[in-house]
Amino acid sequence: MIVRRSYKNLGFADHGWLQARHHFSFARYFDPDRMNWGAVRVWNDDRIAPDTGFGMHPHKDMEIVTYIREGALTHEDSLGNKGRIEAGDVQVMSAGTGIVHSEYNREASDTRLFQIWIMPHQSGDKPSWGSRSFPKKDRAGRFVVLASGYPEDEDALPIHADAAVLGATLNKGDVIDYPLEEQRYGYLVVSKGMIEIENCTLQEGDAAGLAEVETIFIEAKEDSDIVMVVTGAKI
Repeated sequence: MIVRRSYKNLGFADHGWLQARHHFSFARYFDPDRMNWGAVRVWNDDRIAPDTGFGMHPHKDMEIVTYIREGALTHEDSLGNKGRIEAGDVQVMSAGTGIVHSEYNREASDTRLFQIWIMPHQSGDKPSWGSRSFPKKDRAGRFVVLASGYPEDEDALPIHADAAVLGATLNKGDVIDYPLEEQRYGYLVVSKGMIEIENCTLQEGDAAGLAEVETIFIEAKEDSDIVMVVTGAKI
């Protein structure tokens, strides 16, 4: 089963400094048919204006993954962590028993990012934060695990969830496959370009919810950058 979700039909909020598209119900956007996909609870496509951002605010019992598409983001939290991530970088914040943080665009141009919330496999874990650079050349023509709750993914940022976040950079004409298996859920979003999955065409910002599929085959119709979260049984 492949469920296409077009960018133009996503929830939308314009806060002036922030323009956000919501793949799932979030804040004032509510759709009972779009509450989650597997363990993926939130996927926001955000554009943050220069010198603005999210002030200090709390989270609890959620794995929050930030994928920077353009620009940069500056992080600070109640654990004393501070950091700046830019395009190609990934940040993971495990909210666990509770954390307070801020995320600001301190740059001179817009920052574009995906903010992904994944439900943890249990509540009450110790909160933590981390970030890593994942150069696009290292994921050329293949999926690379960016964040994962599985111990064998040693090079990925750790999360407390039965899930993995993957990224791939494709040249036009590239074809890759991924063994999803029927008992798992996949949610794939095109960050850049255009791809085709089983005769389903996705352009920048579009998404595909995947379920009851053994293997997915992806063809790049243009140079493309894609992000996918897989949840469910162990990869």
